[in-house]
Amino acid sequence: MIPAETLDQILSRFEFVQAQLGENPDPSKLADLSREYADLKPVAEQIQTYRTALQHLAEAEALLDDPEMRALAQPEVEGLRGELPDHEHALRLALLPKDTADARPAILEIRAGTGGDEAALFAMDLRRMYQRLAENRGWAFEPLEESLTELGGLKEFVANIRGEGVFAQLKFESGVHRVQRVPTTESGGRIHTSAATVAVLPEADEVDVDIPSTDIRIDTMRASGAGGQHVNTTDSAVRITHLPTGIIVTSSEKSQHTNRARAMQVLRTRLYDLERQRQADARAATRKGQVGSGDRSERIRTYNFPQGRVTDHRINLTLYKLDQVMQGDLDEIIEALIADDQASRLADLEA
Repeated sequence: MIPAETLDQILSRFEFVQAQLGENPDPSKLADLSREYADLKPVAEQIQTYRTALQHLAEAEALLDDPEMRALAQPEVEGLRGELPDHEHALRLALLPKDTADARPAILEIRAGTGGDEAALFAMDLRRMYQRLAENRGWAFEPLEESLTELGGLKEFVANIRGEGVFAQLKFESGVHRVQRVPTTESGGRIHTSAATVAVLPEADEVDVDIPSTDIRIDTMRASGAGGQHVNTTDSAVRITHLPTGIIVTSSEKSQHTNRARAMQVLRTRLYDLERQRQADARAATRKGQVGSGDRSERIRTYNFPQGRVTDHRINLTLYKLDQVMQGDLDEIIEALIADDQASRLADLEA
């Protein structure tokens, strides 16, 4: 049973934040209050639903003491008692600590792995898959950096994805994605296995990461496209090296000013992710089977084209709908991963 005092405190805080928002708050506090309100509102609604269910059950049970009403009340009591565990489970899920990054936009990074040209072509397939997913969800999908092969594959790709709940929906995509299929370059019809690495990082704000100017080296260079062909004749591309960590980011659009801003955005995000990973590693020491560890060296999913199946190895989920998945229909996989993570965190809290 969830302590009533805990629920009262949450409702009291929700009512306070709601009242503050209704009183034209200081603009400097508006964003924080709005964010807290958005976080608390579904929890408060779930508490009210749970308490309403308890009240209805108590009222129905009271009728059992009336001989004339007992026969009518008994089925209702049994039904309400049967529904109560579902209400309590939903409330426990709502009370789970939130990942503060869940509401943030995301930086998506895709890199070809083992498998040569076929790995690069598969990386391009993943790029299209995530772009279609973003379109299906109404998210903005903005490519930041793209390095192509001569066959039209991807060596490396970076994009910014903005919309409601982007990082919360995509954070379990980080890891090694493996493909099994007959490459177009294979004349013998043999199935090859190759891989691409996906990283989904919560976008960092300037206030999240302080980067002293002494910690970075900024180089300008001539922008180039696939096959080494020059995009323009000015030294507009920017490469930023973070000296303490050795992280290197580049941006190759036509505007040097835009490139510098984009490269700094990606650098902040990678440094923010490093700190999140450090904290996650410390927490994972006390957790087992964590879906959301974000370990990008772990093989998480296999796309088998001859059998038309997709298997997520972390939750032993296999779907025979590869075509739909490659068209961006990842809903069933994403929902299963989120549910598994919730179950793990509930088990940790109740252990």
